[in-house]
Amino acid sequence: MLQPGLMMDRPLLISGILEHGAGQHGTQEVVSRETHGPTVRFTYTQIAQRARRLANALRALNLQPGDAVASIAWNNHRHLEAYYAVSGSGMVMHTCNPRLHVQQLVYILQHAEDKVVLFDSTFAPLIQAVAPQCPQVRAWICLSDRQHLPALDGVQGVHCYEELIAPHPDTFEWPEFDEKTGAVLCYTSGTTGNPKGVLYSHRAIVLNATAACLPDVLSLSTRETVLPVVPMFHINAWCIPYAAMLSGTRLVLPGPRLDGASLYELMETEKVTLSAGVPTIWMGLLQHVEQGQLRFSTMRRTCVGGSAMPKALITRFSDVYGVEVRHGWGMTETTAVATLTNLSALDWALPAEERHAIVARQGKAVSGIEIKVVDELGHTLPRDGVSQGELMVRGQWILERYYKAERSALVDGWFPTGDIATIDANGIMTIRDRTKDVIKSGGEWISSIDLENAVIGHTAVAQAAVIGIKHPKWDERPLLFVVRKPGQTLEKQEILDFLAERVAKWWMPEDVVFLDALPVGGTGKVQKNELRKQYGGVFAGA
Repeated sequence: MLQPGLMMDRPLLISGILEHGAGQHGTQEVVSRETHGPTVRFTYTQIAQRARRLANALRALNLQPGDAVASIAWNNHRHLEAYYAVSGSGMVMHTCNPRLHVQQLVYILQHAEDKVVLFDSTFAPLIQAVAPQCPQVRAWICLSDRQHLPALDGVQGVHCYEELIAPHPDTFEWPEFDEKTGAVLCYTSGTTGNPKGVLYSHRAIVLNATAACLPDVLSLSTRETVLPVVPMFHINAWCIPYAAMLSGTRLVLPGPRLDGASLYELMETEKVTLSAGVPTIWMGLLQHVEQGQLRFSTMRRTCVGGSAMPKALITRFSDVYGVEVRHGWGMTETTAVATLTNLSALDWALPAEERHAIVARQGKAVSGIEIKVVDELGHTLPRDGVSQGELMVRGQWILERYYKAERSALVDGWFPTGDIATIDANGIMTIRDRTKDVIKSGGEWISSIDLENAVIGHTAVAQAAVIGIKHPKWDERPLLFVVRKPGQTLEKQEILDFLAERVAKWWMPEDVVFLDALPVGGTGKVQKNELRKQYGGVFAGA
């Protein structure tokens, strides 16, 4: 007969992370770039005090446990305080992507039944547009002081954050409840219909944040300074705002200025050792560094996800600038990171080219996560690095069903990701494509990701994207889109000649389209659905 363990039963709650950070790392610093420009500094103790003031203020607005509080905000200290005050009070923190279409934003505010919306002054025009369509919202709280409070004509219940929290005490008795209680609500990007809500529990976030601190994941500690470029409105900034306070890591929040020059200046000024974001951000940062012939003085490591990072970019970061790249995979439905590259001692002994090839893959499952790939009939495929099928995932912070959905999203206990992947004998997973992006040509599969990564290897290419277009004989053929680096004169034949030496002949693009910029969504991913709308109807070979 199994015997129960004789341990205390204490719930894993987000308020516990805050109080741990304030109690054990109270003097550690949070550096925050204000929306209007200047940089401010707070200790963890001060952040906790301000979060408690906000918790009291929200209670004074008659909010109840379970109520949803939305945020439309950048990465800054007030947003961080809300992360803890809202969830810690038993309410649901609903982080909204401000880059969604207005009607999509109205939809998720209504679907979540938000009672209060916290917003940065940058988004005042957006609030002006959505407020008349969201009568359920009682209060609109601008994350600013009185001096920077924008005018919002006709919007009722507007508050200034600093004035709202000022009269309240910095003590608050955090309630205790079941750790499986909903804590944070995020919605998918909604590229194919309305966004879907993913409601994370306190347990899921605490476990994910704890895993993120591990040496082979983000390796956070009191000796590190982390700058999360990934937005706090995108999958909880990969749980870094929680993991940093859990581990006592110095936290730098960049605000709205995410261009290469601003990020580089902040990294150097604040002696950042670690950052995290999507590949498009790092492309912009490297362009700035290369053009100015600059170096990184303290940056040692960057974690990349959201979309595949080209091997050429990994090589430049590592070989030219001495910055280690950790390449991972996750999605809204996985709370944050689910797999990550973690080079072993044997891997580090390999030639640089072989190491970079490993890092260009999406890595091994983080502790607490299981992965497999299946064929069209749901049969598990071998871990041979060749057999590719749909990636399935399960674990302690994986979605079971979407918010307000009646049916589970799982298939035999696993979540189907919609990604096409392989897993090798060492457990290293490689995303080959999205099911909607993979190109089937003459009965064979062409990975748009692999083709894009090959193109990015050209020194004149800033960005690349590939979609499939119809073909009378081959069903589909790849169409390549290229954005040149500033001042470059790259032409079609030159890129085709470059590719001819790197990919199979039948992978060669049907045509090359040069654009000034690729359409990018709110999470930094290239919006291939927009390219398909404009070019997908092209009938190649006609």
